[in-house]
Amino acid sequence: MDTAPRIKTTTVGSYPVPAWLGNSPSEQDITDATRVILHTQETAGLDVVCDGEVYRYDLSHPETNGMIEYFTAPMEGIRSALTFDLIRQFESDMNMGWRRLPAGVVESAISSGTMNLALPCRRAKALAQKPFKFALTGPHMLAKTLVDHHYGSIEAVTDAIADVLAEQVARLDADIVQIDEANLPGNPEEWEWAASAMNKVLDAVPGIPSVHLCFGNYAGQQPQDGSWGRLMDYLNALHVDHIVMECAHRPAEDLVAFKELRPEIGMGLGVVDVKRTMTESPDDIARLIERAESIMGEGRVTYIHPDCGLWNHKRYIADRKIGVLNAGRDLYLGRESAAVA
Repeated sequence: MDTAPRIKTTTVGSYPVPAWLGNSPSEQDITDATRVILHTQETAGLDVVCDGEVYRYDLSHPETNGMIEYFTAPMEGIRSALTFDLIRQFESDMNMGWRRLPAGVVESAISSGTMNLALPCRRAKALAQKPFKFALTGPHMLAKTLVDHHYGSIEAVTDAIADVLAEQVARLDADIVQIDEANLPGNPEEWEWAASAMNKVLDAVPGIPSVHLCFGNYAGQQPQDGSWGRLMDYLNALHVDHIVMECAHRPAEDLVAFKELRPEIGMGLGVVDVKRTMTESPDDIARLIERAESIMGEGRVTYIHPDCGLWNHKRYIADRKIGVLNAGRDLYLGRESAAVA
């Protein structure tokens, strides 16, 4: 008999880098940190745990916590060394206004190169005692950080990166694979080719595929404006089990857009605002779930989680925010059961 609650708790992926990890951690150091991070989530009672992504941290570009360079640097066909002319070209293209330096330049056909996402996935899965989710950055966001000297269009670069990511995710032994697209909400007009590339990756996932979107978490700031209503065509086009959305930091009326979400797609509801240090109460979380289901319909929320990764907080703040998820969920489900009775 399945006793799992109908609304599961999880995180979006990243976790604060432990102070003792150091700038040049060994494989054992990373394993130890991953074990601590997974145990922290399991002790909090989360239903699905993540590895914390601390092995991706990039001191040369800490604002994105390894969301970009960790993936682009090992790819064949992308050169990371930047010239002054490349920097000027990136600035003039204005593909990503909140980022001033490109991650690299595409000089030839893109392939996996030395990338091997199965390795960190396998390391964490072996340590996890709960269902495990592995997260990676999506093709649209990665393509937007590059200067293209080979393909001739941003659409073609995105498609080529999608092929690489599809090859990688096909080998992931994770219960859930989450693809992060944190740049598309600021560029909703690009949804059609972004969805086409994303579906290449999602179709290759051997487990449960999910997609995370937010309006940015750039060193704890929100670099993009917009609304979820402008992305409903994109969301409904995805070959996905559920979406993982920023909602706690958003205006309350933004939830109305999700009435249009295909019923086959589960709603992952952000209930913890990662852009503030104060910890939400269980009642805050229960009220947000109640508001979402009053709009979308009973049973539509399938996961709750923080709006985004927690890497930019102190560990004690991140732990407190993780620690209220189950209490808030249980409070809501208890009220729901009482109402039915």
